[in-house]
Parts: sequence; C-alpha cells; structure tokens
Amino acid sequence: MFIGRKQELRYLDNAYNSDEAKFIIIYGRRRVGKTELITTFCSDKPTIFYAAKETTDAAQLRSFSQTVIGYNKEKFRYIETFKDWESAFSALIELSQEQRLIVAIDEFPYMVKGDKSIPSLLQNLWDHSLKNADIMLILSGSSMSFFEDDLLGYKKPLYGRTTGIYKLEPLSFTESTEFFPNYSDEDKILAYSILGGIPHYLVKFDPNATLKENIINAILSRGSALYNEVEFLLHEELREPATYNSIIEAIALGNTDHNDILMKTQIEQRTLSVYLKNLVNLGIVKRETPALSSIKQIGSKGLYTLTDNLFRFWYAFCYPNLSLLEKGNASLVYDMNIADDFHDFASKAFENICIDYLYRRNAEYALPAVFNGFSRWWGKVTKKDDSGKIYTVSEEVDILAENKSKKIYLVGECKFTNEPFDMGQLKKTQAKLNLNGTVYYYLFSLSGFTDSVQNHAEQHPNITLVSAHDLLS
Repeated sequence: MFIGRKQELRYLDNAYNSDEAKFIIIYGRRRVGKTELITTFCSDKPTIFYAAKETTDAAQLRSFSQTVIGYNKEKFRYIETFKDWESAFSALIELSQEQRLIVAIDEFPYMVKGDKSIPSLLQNLWDHSLKNADIMLILSGSSMSFFEDDLLGYKKPLYGRTTGIYKLEPLSFTESTEFFPNYSDEDKILAYSILGGIPHYLVKFDPNATLKENIINAILSRGSALYNEVEFLLHEELREPATYNSIIEAIALGNTDHNDILMKTQIEQRTLSVYLKNLVNLGIVKRETPALSSIKQIGSKGLYTLTDNLFRFWYAFCYPNLSLLEKGNASLVYDMNIADDFHDFASKAFENICIDYLYRRNAEYALPAVFNGFSRWWGKVTKKDDSGKIYTVSEEVDILAENKSKKIYLVGECKFTNEPFDMGQLKKTQAKLNLNGTVYYYLFSLSGFTDSVQNHAEQHPNITLVSAHDLLS
C-alpha cells in the first residue's frame, strides 16, 4: 500500500496534464522513496520507465534500448540496439507522437557516469525537439551533489532547461504514523524517533507487533532488515566509511561544535569540513544555527546534529553494544540499555514533530501571526536578580520564532516525559528570554498538563497547550 506523498503526486499530475513538454528532476537521499513515488504516479499512464545500472556504457545503452523497443516492438522490429544515445533519445520523440508519453530514468547519475556527454546531448535535443514533443521526461537519483552541482549548476549543459526540480524529503510525522494505525500516540512518536519519515525503514516494522518487538526483530537482531543499514549506507555512499563513522560517532556522543568534532576525531580541519559537508548533502547530518541569527552570526554559531533518526538510534544504543548484539543478545540490549533511556532519546524527535506542527499551522494562518520560521535557540542571556545585580546565564529554548515586523514572538517548550507539564515548568519557560514585543507560548506535552497549568492557560490567551493527540489530529 502506497502511503502519503499527496502533494508530490498532485505536483506530478499537474505537470502531466499540461499541454506542454515537461522536463522534471526528482532527487533526494537514498531510501526516501523516489522510485516508489514515480512508479505510483506512472502506474496508469503511458510510460517508459528505466532504472539505470552501474555498468559499462555499452551495456547501459543496450539495456535502455531494449526498454524503449519493448514499449513498441512493432515500430522498432528491425532494431536490436540503437547505435548511440542520440538515436535512443530521438526514438522517444517518435513514440510521443502517438500519445503523451512519460519517460522516467531512475538513478540517472549511473547513466552519465558511463557517458559524460549525455547531459549535453539532452540539452541539444531539448532545445531543438524534445521541448516541442508531447512528452514528460523525469530524471531521478540519490546523488545530491550530482544534481545540485554537476547537472544543474550554473554553466552546466542542463542549467535552465528543466521545467521543474523537486527535492524529495522524508515523509512528515503525520504521514509516517499511517504505517502504524493501531499504535498509541506515544508509540507512534517513539517509532518516528527511530525511523523518521524514511519509507524504506517504516515498512520494516510490523504494524501488528509491539514497538519493543519491532525494535528487537527489525534492528537489534543479526540478519534483521535494518541491522546493517547504517553500515550499508556508509559503504554505499562514501569512499572512507571508517573516517565518516568516527565523525558520526563523535556527533552522536555530543560533540556538536566543529572544534569539538575536530578534537575528538583528530582529522585535519579542512578535510573535516569537506567530510561534514558530504554528510549534510546525504541528509545524515545538518548544521543548526540558533533561531533569529543574523547572516553574520550563522558562520560562527552553528552546531552539527544527526538528522537521520535511524543513525541517531544506532549510534546511541546499538554501536556501543555491538559486541552483545553480535552474540545474539538483542533482548538484553533492549532491556538494559534502551528501555530506561528511550524517552530521553526521543525528546529530540519530539521537538522536530512540534516544529512541523507549527509549520503546518503557520501555513493555515492558524497561529497568532505569520512567522518566518521555527527552530531551536541557544545563547547567553543577561538577567537581573532581586537585588538589581546583573548577571549572564546560558539558556536554551526548544522553539523560537518571530514575525516579519519582529514585534511578535512565539516561544515553544516541548516535554516528552511521563509527567504532566506543571506550573514550575511554565514559569521557567517564561523566564528564559527577555523579548521586546508580544510573546505567545506554545507548550507541548506527551503526558498532558496539570490542572493549574490548564486553568492558567484558560485565563491567558497568549498560552496554548498542545497534547500528543493534537499533534496527530
């Protein structure tokens, strides 16, 4: 069953229903569901779908030719293989004369690897004939740098030729929960904290099994679906997996500042910057800056965090206990190392779920103002004690946002614990920052709110309480 991607399918349908030729790039990290999206979209439409392979150029051309010829064997009955790529792509124009045709080439970077002239060839064909054909050309792949720099970069052959570029992101939290319809609100959040919105991971959990059973059977057990997933991705995408492994481990252990990672890994500074950029491009790591930072501050205040939830889970619980897991002690590792710390681990994912909720509400004009963005904030705050003495403390705010005029602020606090949000926590949240403007507080809590907090919120319209159930509604 295909879940989610309504917006993406609507985008592709609009392109298909156009009277003009379309040239669309769909790219995104590995496992995010590009192939499934394209095949679902094409399932009821005239389509030539080709999955490029890591092979020689001659073998690639032969395989592509067989796919094109197989679409209309009668028209190409005297051809076994097109003589060159220009002939093969020109055949698509001939086929599109009969009816609107979708041509989808998956993992396009493999095709270009065998013949680097293919982008220039497509540029020439698009300029002179393809753009006037009744065709929808879709190129997709997982190599972020290939599409963003090598294919679509300024002065590259296909720069300005595409009619659409779509970077496919992981499924949203609400879409991801559709994989586990019978889970409690809490377990849906916990499952998301491990798997994120990656469809390939989500389908590995059995919706009829408990969360604990799924963790043990699909991740912790040798030979299970996701046991070697992290190692596989590192070897598949990166040339020096051992070096990247040390960087990811350092970040997972709390070394989020560039200098801290440098000290932990002992990698040369310039080289480390390149490695970190590669991990960011792969969607495994992101560089986070405090909310409301100026452009000047962004360069100096960034911290690196793991964005892939499965990587976070693996390095938090599996990698440190790999010896036990290799001996088949999956249940022991869960009971001794995961069960008690699971909620602390999931709190980061819970913050991201709350931020996504605010983005949705913002798009619906359902917040007190339209805000520019939502993210975490950290930094130094100057305060004054009861005697008037001024002092400076470090503070962190789970969510901070401002409107365009910088006169209205939103402060969010996220609690993923088994205790309800109480008045002490509310007062602490309100005391964190001194903001010059109107401040609205959004309090998110897994376990609800005490009566005193609920009564206080009813009397103060600038306080909004959001439960775990509200996040799923």
